[in-house]
Amino acid sequence: MKVFKVLGMMSGTSLDGLDIAYCHIWNENNQWDFEIRQTTTISYDDDLYQNLKNAIHLSEEAHLQLHSDYGIWLGEQAKAFVKKHDLQIDFIASHGHTSHHRPEEGITFQLGDGQKIADIADKKTICDFRSLDMELGGQGAPLVPIGDALLLAEYEFCLNLGGISNMSFQKEEKRLAYDIGLANMPLNYITEKIGLKYDEGGKMAKRGKLIPTLLAELNDLKYYQLPYPKSTGYEWFTSAIVSLLEKFNGSTENLLHTVIHHNCEQIALAIKKEKPKKGSQVLVTGGGALNDFYISTLSEKLGTNCSVKIPPKKFIEFKEALVFAFMGVLKELNEINVLSSVTGAKRNSCSGVVFEPSKI
Repeated sequence: MKVFKVLGMMSGTSLDGLDIAYCHIWNENNQWDFEIRQTTTISYDDDLYQNLKNAIHLSEEAHLQLHSDYGIWLGEQAKAFVKKHDLQIDFIASHGHTSHHRPEEGITFQLGDGQKIADIADKKTICDFRSLDMELGGQGAPLVPIGDALLLAEYEFCLNLGGISNMSFQKEEKRLAYDIGLANMPLNYITEKIGLKYDEGGKMAKRGKLIPTLLAELNDLKYYQLPYPKSTGYEWFTSAIVSLLEKFNGSTENLLHTVIHHNCEQIALAIKKEKPKKGSQVLVTGGGALNDFYISTLSEKLGTNCSVKIPPKKFIEFKEALVFAFMGVLKELNEINVLSSVTGAKRNSCSGVVFEPSKI
């Protein structure tokens, strides 16, 4: 039985840092299994944070320079992590950081030059998991459902609360998934105005009161009326959400409280549309799973048919890094790792670009 030893690396839209997960992944009796052995999250310094946050506005030349610089930085982090823990790895699987994602225009870009990562870390690197799917007419997202389907099949719904909210589920022998809408991006935007990266545990949000007009306008956003498959990102947030948050001169607590109610209402609507059976389990991961007020509000909105399951903290924080490590394994085996049923592409694909370290 081959055990793949992979370093999965992920940077999400919430920009809370680089997640690195050293994973062992294997297939026994036609069933995939995994162990997350070592993890870390590396915070971005102010310069890198601002560069990544504003990457969408850079000139083509500056954007390509950031792609290269960030690839070097990723390679350095991977190399240091491997050395610190004295790890043996087969390869690195890197998602990179999404700077552009406009699937309706056929545009997506993940920062973090794979060749630079491979050269600096001196390890084979697999990255760029979205482009092939978009060439096949897909959204290039979401990608995590392959992991939900093959690693977490016991849960009826897998919900991720990162910068945005997305979920995957099984329906009529197919895995389906899409981006529901907002999650932590607007919450972090609100707290940054008072010098906080996030609202720990949702304590401030819990103290707030509902702003009914803001709730109504958020719920009325056109994106929610679109059929799936669909995906969204930072562009939608800046173009459609920021102006709404600025329009209402509410307290930080009231804004946070209202946005969480909005998020949970949309998530509950999305799940209820699939007519869950009584006793269905919703596995929640991503940073939002650590927000107690978020989770209690979600449980309330879901009602009695579904129970919310919160896994151990390590899994919450590093699930996406694990899944990209797993996608790298499937790429190595030339097996399907992107599902057309969730992206809308013409067919399933084995995605990812492989970079070997340069031989000087």
